[in-house]
Amino acid sequence: MIPVPYRLSLWLALLFAMLLSGCAGTIVRSEVTAFHEPTADFGDKTYTFSRDARQENDLEYRSYENLVRGELQRLGFAESASGRLQVGMHYQVDARDMRVVEPVVVDPWYGPGFGRYHYPYGFYGPYVDPFWFAPPLVQQVERRFVSYSRRLEITIARAADHKNLYQVVVNSQGQNPSLAAVMPAMVKSAFADFPGPSGVPRVLEVKLEPAR
Repeated sequence: MIPVPYRLSLWLALLFAMLLSGCAGTIVRSEVTAFHEPTADFGDKTYTFSRDARQENDLEYRSYENLVRGELQRLGFAESASGRLQVGMHYQVDARDMRVVEPVVVDPWYGPGFGRYHYPYGFYGPYVDPFWFAPPLVQQVERRFVSYSRRLEITIARAADHKNLYQVVVNSQGQNPSLAAVMPAMVKSAFADFPGPSGVPRVLEVKLEPAR
């Protein structure tokens, strides 16, 4: 049997690790598929953003446009009023109700008191250890939640004839309803290893640091 102080230290270490993981940032996983011609010529890499009437006065769109602008600058593109290229962007988010049945470990004896038999004394001992006397039970528990599917599409086309030279689609799923929270990671994924393999779906993970 593991000594009580050692068992207590294990619980404290586990709690500390959980607290650290909660502050370490969020991992956004996306499926990325890019399409481009092997001989695509981006020329002098000057570009302008192509916007429709609704996007012209959409502050959310302008915020995401700034993210794309930053990635293009990193890749050597330069924004210009008479750019040779046109960059377009579209995005959406859809919500779906999900139902999942999963196994959950439960304690067959533990009650609402301090211990299994409502033992009222002491901070730690056999009466407050969930699995001291009996092995845990596994029950099937139903969990319902909302899953959000996000989609980002970015195109780079020649301004002269509007022919697409690069097109990338980024899809991600999660339980965060805020598209703004995950868009920085999705934009980074869109330009990872630019231009990347054509027509090959890739799963990329980007870590977002917590806001300060």
